[in-house]
Amino acid sequence: MLRYADIIDESVVDGLGIRVTAFFQGCPRHCEGCHNPNLLTMTGGKEISENEFVDLLLSKLSPLHKGVTFSGGDPLAQAEALLHVVSLLKQQKPQIDIWVYTGFVFEEVLSLPVMNLIDVLVDGPFIAAQKDLSLAFRGSANQRIIDVPKSLTAGRVIEAVIENSFRSRQVSFM
Repeated sequence: MLRYADIIDESVVDGLGIRVTAFFQGCPRHCEGCHNPNLLTMTGGKEISENEFVDLLLSKLSPLHKGVTFSGGDPLAQAEALLHVVSLLKQQKPQIDIWVYTGFVFEEVLSLPVMNLIDVLVDGPFIAAQKDLSLAFRGSANQRIIDVPKSLTAGRVIEAVIENSFRSRQVSFM
């Protein structure tokens, strides 16, 4: 069982391309200026089985979707449930990519089994003093957009470089 607050069918602000974004309920961090303060409590939201949650996510995916993003709250506060969900999603739709937003830093969570299934991790707590609305896909300058497979292989953080412009968005991996 897991707890989630909401699912957005079509998001373009929670990762590259059109995405289904699922907001997990609960976060242990309680960052000042949190973007989703109503998702902090671990007892809010809706409780659902991992299999039912996967079915719900799959029902929202179309050929136009590039992937699924897990946000919150903090999805890694429910790491075992997230592992089950992402495993089932990858079995059904191996072509989709998985983004996860977390207040933990990569070094704290790199040994979690679910990390082997995540394509991009946006890590780090939101820090109000480092808030920067010009940054792509994150709220404060301390947060990193990490290419998880490359980072796990290299044994160090490999950040994805995402450049914003009014005409195009380019992505390259360092």
